[in-house]
Amino acid sequence: MEKEAARPGDPLHALFAPEAIDAETQAFNRQVEAILTKLPAANTMPPQQTRDLRESGRGPFGPIVLSKLAQARTLPGPGSAPQLPVRVFVPESGPVQGVYLHLHGGGWTFGRAHHADMPNESLTKECGLAVVSVDYRLAPEHPYPAAPDDCEAAALWLAKNAQAEFGTSRLLIGGESAGAHLSALTLLRLRDRHGFSGFSAANLVYGAFDLAMTPSQRLWGNRPLVLTTPLIEWFVGNFVPEGEGRRAPEVSPLYADLAGLPPALFTVGTLDPLVDDTMFMWSRWLAAGNRAELAVYPGGIHGFNLFPLPLATRANQRIAEFLRAAVADRR
Repeated sequence: MEKEAARPGDPLHALFAPEAIDAETQAFNRQVEAILTKLPAANTMPPQQTRDLRESGRGPFGPIVLSKLAQARTLPGPGSAPQLPVRVFVPESGPVQGVYLHLHGGGWTFGRAHHADMPNESLTKECGLAVVSVDYRLAPEHPYPAAPDDCEAAALWLAKNAQAEFGTSRLLIGGESAGAHLSALTLLRLRDRHGFSGFSAANLVYGAFDLAMTPSQRLWGNRPLVLTTPLIEWFVGNFVPEGEGRRAPEVSPLYADLAGLPPALFTVGTLDPLVDDTMFMWSRWLAAGNRAELAVYPGGIHGFNLFPLPLATRANQRIAEFLRAAVADRR
């Protein structure tokens, strides 16, 4: 097992100790909490209002930065949505080492592919990857199974067209939060519905893998470090209405048969309400006979690697190393 250590040689449990959190991360967390405490919670507003604030740059985390490398394209979508928008990034020089299917976060309710332009540009430049980021349909307007259907369609298109489009059939998949959840579902759908196991690696960053809610989700409460328990409940309710079988393996991949899935890197911070989801899913991934790595970051809140922090730099470097190793591994 590999882990992110607060100090060299620390055991895993030591990463969860308060003294393992560095001063800069502590200061950042206090700042985030102070900002979000003063704002209305997203679950008290119409989703479109929050989306509009984000697009206009008036959200709590400032304007969206777009990449000059990004190309807006449309892929064939599922029958219910025949046009599927994506953002495509291709290295400006050198051969493409692999194709990374990226699925963004946002609680299945918020987020767009272009919101992740700069992280995806970084992966393109640092790892030599082409990136295809999916603008899947959002809840509550389009509840389950709309988003998984869109992600499945994008993955199938890559399985058939990556070699012709990008010069390689080496495929990777990943995402953050809801995007990690959708990544796991996509791998399961391709295995079970199409007999396809051609993805070489999965980058699963602080995902939600049990939509019936793990203990860390339920016990977190109202502390506004990006997520709160009521906000998680609202997100899940938007995506999977009550009574839709939230523990069904096709909804919550924690309960699925995980055999035959690719090597995965699981990343999470210790102050993330979804920490149990990552810890549980990592252990189940291993128990199913798959390779898995776990990176735990002391004091990391939900979404921590998207901010200018040394902790984020270390996490993103580890992710880039994992993806580079995956495309170099020809087993």
